[in-house]
Amino acid sequence: MFRLRDEGAANRILDAIRREDVDLRFMHVCGTHQDTLVRFGLDPLLRDVGIEIRQGPGCPVCVTTTAEVADAIALADAGRTIAVFGDMLKVPTPIGSLGDAKARGKDVRVVYSVEDAVRMASEVEHMVFMAIGFETTSPTTAAVMVEKLPDNFTVYSCHRLLPPALHAIINMGEFKIDGLIEPGHVSAIIGVEPYRVFSTKYGVPQVVAGFEPLDLLMSAHMLVKQIKEGRADVENEYGRLVKKEGNPKAVRLLEQVFKPVDRAWRGFPMIPASAYDLREEYDAHNARIVHKEVLDARPPVKEEHKGCRCGEMLRGLIESYECPAFGRGCTPRYPMGPCMVSREGGCNIAFRYRGKM
Repeated sequence: MFRLRDEGAANRILDAIRREDVDLRFMHVCGTHQDTLVRFGLDPLLRDVGIEIRQGPGCPVCVTTTAEVADAIALADAGRTIAVFGDMLKVPTPIGSLGDAKARGKDVRVVYSVEDAVRMASEVEHMVFMAIGFETTSPTTAAVMVEKLPDNFTVYSCHRLLPPALHAIINMGEFKIDGLIEPGHVSAIIGVEPYRVFSTKYGVPQVVAGFEPLDLLMSAHMLVKQIKEGRADVENEYGRLVKKEGNPKAVRLLEQVFKPVDRAWRGFPMIPASAYDLREEYDAHNARIVHKEVLDARPPVKEEHKGCRCGEMLRGLIESYECPAFGRGCTPRYPMGPCMVSREGGCNIAFRYRGKM
């Protein structure tokens, strides 16, 4: 499970938590943290010392709504070329998936970066890049927008902002959160200060964590220490990469290209100022405007597949094995929802590492 030199450190951290005699529930909001938690068998080790860690809305594919995926399918059916990251292909909707559209002969292309989509625009009549991800990946989209773009290239922005989702989780009050483990990669962009309000206003202890097993264990220990000392701070366990101010250049680029807008997330109602749309000066490359006629003509779709509880998972209310469809009607080969599709989705992770749960 651990490298030999790490095993002793892991045991010392777990012993320190055990001595505090706690019964606490933390939430993280990062698919990579969930992968580390399950792949390295940390979940049972932490539960054994009184720590339960739930996954929140930290999977960008998962929080992208059915309506947004259906928009991309409608654009493909209308003859537009759609460029997407691979995980988006199998996300199911009532009108099929982007993979189904590709199988019907529609021009749906898997890309590794937005630059791939820009380059491919010279090969097609209309290129639409479906941009997903949090503050981690949105700067890459912003970076191409400030360059000279092909006239036929547009962006359908599904980028999300993480702090508004945390506001929603806390204010919905569906279950008690004793502490938050914040994602290292998002924090490398936005810094530490955007989380401060959750500690000062709501009294929630927080730790920004890296992605190694020892990072997660140490973040749990740091949260326990805050709680035992009666503190609610934002501490940075991932100081080797995350700076207090984040990446100011990337933040300025985001502010130049995007504006925050209200938008629904899968499993959530509309969350104010929780998504990025392109500013007005980029209207000529905004797919929601350029292809508005196609999008307006798309019939409405229901948000969740009957029997899929992905939305509840994204709010931290249940774990994968509590969904009756998990591993039965819903598998990575035949997913009922995006939590089973994405490599950062809780169900996909749990299915891959079931022996370590």
